[in-house]
Amino acid sequence: MPIDAAPLSQTSTAPRKAMILTIILASYMMIVLDISIVITALPKLHDELGFTDTGLSWVQSAYTLAFGGFLLLGARAGDILGRRRMFLVGLAIFTVASVVIAVAPSAAVMLAARAVQGFGSAVLAPSTLALIQTNFAAGPERTRAVALYGAIAGIASSVGLVAGGVLADLVSWRAGFLINLPIGLAMILATPRFIAETERHAGRFDLAGAITSTVGMTALVYAVVRSASSGWTDAATLATLAAGLVLLAVFVRVERTAAQPILPLALFAHPVRAAAYAARVFFLGGMIGFWFFISLFLQDVAHWSPLATGLAFLPTTLVNFASAMAVPKLTRRFGNGRLLATGLLIGVVGLGWLSRIDAGTSYAVGIALPMILIGFGQGLVLGPLTAAGIADVDARNAGAASGLVNVSHQIGSALGLSVLVAVAGIGSTGLRGTALLAHRISTALTAGTLLLTVATVLAMAFIARRPGARR
Repeated sequence: MPIDAAPLSQTSTAPRKAMILTIILASYMMIVLDISIVITALPKLHDELGFTDTGLSWVQSAYTLAFGGFLLLGARAGDILGRRRMFLVGLAIFTVASVVIAVAPSAAVMLAARAVQGFGSAVLAPSTLALIQTNFAAGPERTRAVALYGAIAGIASSVGLVAGGVLADLVSWRAGFLINLPIGLAMILATPRFIAETERHAGRFDLAGAITSTVGMTALVYAVVRSASSGWTDAATLATLAAGLVLLAVFVRVERTAAQPILPLALFAHPVRAAAYAARVFFLGGMIGFWFFISLFLQDVAHWSPLATGLAFLPTTLVNFASAMAVPKLTRRFGNGRLLATGLLIGVVGLGWLSRIDAGTSYAVGIALPMILIGFGQGLVLGPLTAAGIADVDARNAGAASGLVNVSHQIGSALGLSVLVAVAGIGSTGLRGTALLAHRISTALTAGTLLLTVATVLAMAFIARRPGARR
């Protein structure tokens, strides 16, 4: 069983807790930042490393699939080997992989390093949220820490878009990955000084569960991505899709019979947690379309530079930061569930507005204004959604619940992008040039709006109306 939060919380002074939270949030921000920092640099990657149009989506998917696929194994490793130890191991793998990406000479090397970087994130991420649970006492102290943790996910994603564009244009897209080296080293040096090791527990690793879930999800996403260019009647697409679904079914069976499952299925018995995991998948599935396709629109349709594209996301970034920082106070006043539902509704309106985009859309009215709504809504969503994902979890399953929050985040991004890339071409027959690109982007954003709508329905039905939703 993981160590209880109270003992560590009671022996830590306020300045020490501030440093612990800073280390955890800085490390988590770094791994989330790398999901979006590359998006505004995609055209540069396309030209410099020779990526195909559909291959560009694997710059994201290679990272998020390895991240999501190994997260549960990373969470279990933290319980058995110690969360601080795995925190440091994950940081080291992530930092080294970032340097390899920065010097990658080809698309193949970059994708391989992105997958390794994702694996490092999978080892690191579960320990970040679990360390919050073990270092901050239940109540207002932990509520604030979890709210900031959730806020970081949205803020880092938005900041990454701006930073990626600025660095790609003024320096190089490679600089966006090199900055992880000093940050990673600083966190590695600071962690042993401020964060105590958690109790280690005897146990076995559920390797069968880890392998079937990772390979199954990879096959499923590959099939969806391949369908964008080969269609759903392609034999390889259908075979890969079938293999993915079979492996995921085997994964569920393995977890039912495993003595120490990598994913305790009992976590889904709690309606708030189950809805939070599902809502996070749909929310990230829709939001990844906003980040990915608006970046492509601004550069490939509007012909903006990476620098201008990065700066164009400032309406989202600034408003996101402001609303996310207000979440702890707003949660105390309005409750977690109501805040979550409100943020999701605002996001649906913003993304729906943005989906009306075409080749002649003006930035000020057709892009910047809905960006403000999207940023405001996202800032309100991720903190409450994170809190709902670990609601009422017992100490024994704290690591698994933490891992599952991050699994939902990464699988939502990977699978969502794959689906949106696949549906983007619907109804585009006869279109050419910028009109074709604009149509594909509008179609993808419309599908993304539908995904956000599903997340909203789930949150309103199972989270906002629960008796404990005001906490």
